[in-house]
Amino acid sequence: MALSSKMRFAGKAPAKAEQRFVTLRDLPDVQIKLHNNARARRYGLRVSRSGGAVTLTIPARGTEKDALEFALAHQDWLREAVARLPPVTRIRYGASILYEGTEVQLVPGQGRLPVQEGQMLFVPGPEDRMARKLESFLKHHARRRLQVATEQYAAQIGQSFSAITLRDTRSRWGSCSSKGALSYSWRLIMAPPEVLDYVAAHEVAHLVEMNHSSAFWAIVEKLRPDWRAERRWLRDEGGRLHATHFRD
Repeated sequence: MALSSKMRFAGKAPAKAEQRFVTLRDLPDVQIKLHNNARARRYGLRVSRSGGAVTLTIPARGTEKDALEFALAHQDWLREAVARLPPVTRIRYGASILYEGTEVQLVPGQGRLPVQEGQMLFVPGPEDRMARKLESFLKHHARRRLQVATEQYAAQIGQSFSAITLRDTRSRWGSCSSKGALSYSWRLIMAPPEVLDYVAAHEVAHLVEMNHSSAFWAIVEKLRPDWRAERRWLRDEGGRLHATHFRD
C-alpha cells in the first residue's frame, strides 16, 4: 500500500490519547492526522485553511484501513488543496510579513522596540530573540486597535462589554460570550485596518444578537456597510496570517 504511518504522543501522561499520523507515498511531506469521530457518518479529509493541518476523519464503525484507502483515492484533491495553501513564513531578518495590511520586510533595528518606516519594520536585538519581540509588538498594537474599535462600535449601538481577551485562535477570528466578554485573534493586526474593524463590529453585534440572524447582520451592516468585502478578505487571505510562524 502506498503509504506509511507514524505515531506521535501528546505527552507523557498516560491519560492522554496518542495522536496518530500517516503519510502517503506520493505526498511524503504532508502529515495526515487520524481522527476518530463517533458522530461522523462517513470518512472525511479536511485541510485547514487557517493552519494547513490535514485531518482524516474515521466514523464510528470505520476502520483505519478503509480510512487510508479513502485518503489514497483522494490524494489528487489533497495535493491540490495543499498547493493552494499560503507558504509558511518564519520570523528572521529579511523575511516579509503583513502588518496592518502592508507587506513589510524585517530588518535589524536599534533601540528597544520595533519601528515601522514605510515597507520596512526595524526589529532590534539578536535574531534568535526577534520572533518573541515582534510577537509582543503585534499583540500590543492589536490590543490598542481592538480596544478602540470595540468601544467605538459598542457606543454606536448603546451596548457595553465586560472584557477583551487576545488569543491565537485558529478556528475563529473573534467570539462573544453571553456575559459580554469579547475575544479576538491578535493576528488581526496583520490584516488591513478595515478588516480588523469588521471583526470588532461583528463581535459587538453579538452583544445584541447571539446568533447570525438577519437582525444580527442588520446591526453589522449599520456598523460596517462594506462588511461583505472585509469578510471576503479574511476568507481569501486570512490563511496568510496563520502561515506566519513565530515559533518552530
